[in-house]
Amino acid sequence: MVPRKRIGLMLWPAPGLDADFARGRWAEQVGFDDVWLPDAEGMQDPIALAATLAVSTRRVRICTGVVPVFNRPAPILATSVSVIAHHAPGRFVLGLGSSTGNMVERWYGVPFQRPLTHVREYVQLLRQIFAGEKTAFAGACLRSHGFRLQTLPQPAVPLHVGAMGPRMLQLAGELADGVVLNDFTPPDRLAFAMEQLDVGARRGGRRVEDLEIVKRRAYIVTSNAAENAAAREFFRRYFAFYASAPAYQEVMLQLGYAAAVAEIRAGYAGRDRARVTAAISDDMVSRIFLFGSAEQCHAQARADYAAGIGALAMSPQAATAEAFARSAGVFAAAAFNPAAPAGG
Repeated sequence: MVPRKRIGLMLWPAPGLDADFARGRWAEQVGFDDVWLPDAEGMQDPIALAATLAVSTRRVRICTGVVPVFNRPAPILATSVSVIAHHAPGRFVLGLGSSTGNMVERWYGVPFQRPLTHVREYVQLLRQIFAGEKTAFAGACLRSHGFRLQTLPQPAVPLHVGAMGPRMLQLAGELADGVVLNDFTPPDRLAFAMEQLDVGARRGGRRVEDLEIVKRRAYIVTSNAAENAAAREFFRRYFAFYASAPAYQEVMLQLGYAAAVAEIRAGYAGRDRARVTAAISDDMVSRIFLFGSAEQCHAQARADYAAGIGALAMSPQAATAEAFARSAGVFAAAAFNPAAPAGG
């Protein structure tokens, strides 16, 4: 049986706690399958927010997308997960990731060392904890001995890994229950991502079909040429923010943007933000991000499903409550059916 396609709402940007609570409950009311909670830019803690939504919703799945593994010891995170899972049994997905060196070292003050190994060991340690065992883990990055979680999540909480590059994609395929792709895995890169996930899955003795494949989609619904132009400029600045991180620069190189990366690095070295932004072409913006009419947004979402994506985490980039409701409503159940075929 082919699993049904899922449509989720990501609460990003985050205007404030009250709005996040209201939007999470609204997502359930209008038929979204999932609510995705990011962990970035000093916004609301996704674990605490997930716990609040767990007791204020009844159907919608609650997912973190994604929690950095560097700023929470795995045993502590496990105790929080057990509370969420108790209040939302079978409705919580724990998305984990390495984040970036800029965030981990500059914001959190934690050394960003061996991210691939750190994610691998974090997943392995959580598996040990959620199996109900006393921990006996001594890895290259993580150690834990004698810890036992008192209340085990029932059913088990799926562990998803955020991944962009080939090695992290392979790790997700090998160890995780799912993978969370972001905007920097554009439609023409999905086949490559699937190949890397398959390499990892076979290494772990399973099939890529055993994983849930999620893709985050930042998007803006537009209705005319002026709004299209404004969306393009918004995403150009959005792109520039991510381009400061070496991990994203590496992905840009893999996407064929060596000249742009050289300009971006020179711009950041010279503290010249205008040079950074100018290096990001219209083609780069259109390839990575989604903007256009509701029909165009629907068409691309269905194309993602057809390419193998199992769940979309739609992230409407809206500055006001009215704009959010309009953009998010485009993917509510009354307006969009994930089961409809591409082109339908």
